Amino acid sequence: MPPHRVRHLIDRFGAMGSLVCAVHCALIPVAIALLPALGLASLNNDAFEFAFVAFASLLGLFSVVWGYRRHHGIRALLLLAPGLVVLWTGVLYAPLHHSLVPHAVAMTLGGTLVGLAHLVNLRLNHVHFHNAQCAH
Repeated sequence: MPPHRVRHLIDRFGAMGSLVCAVHCALIPVAIALLPALGLASLNNDAFEFAFVAFASLLGLFSVVWGYRRHHGIRALLLLAPGLVVLWTGVLYAPLHHSLVPHAVAMTLGGTLVGLAHLVNLRLNHVHFHNAQCAH
């Protein structure tokens, strides 16, 4: 598979994952109430959330830095950095982490910014890869 295709797939996967994460975080107050009834209480776990944020961080940094080295556009990094700061603050800062609604808002905002960073990076890579004669 060509390298540009791999970058394309990584950004699509990262954008989809981050935006799904943002929706998940927005719905977390409802989900917490429903998880025990559905037998899925293990998903409301600090270790699971920490691992998910770590994975999103590594994927985001890898794909956006890889894209930056190619297209030299800083817009994706300007979305990724604050998104990761908000996500890690939501996970590590105890007063925020233990407040249900503020935590959900912070994680939703962070996940949305990371997802948008992937989409911007995808667009910047697309524009850089194609020339002026590109038909699509």
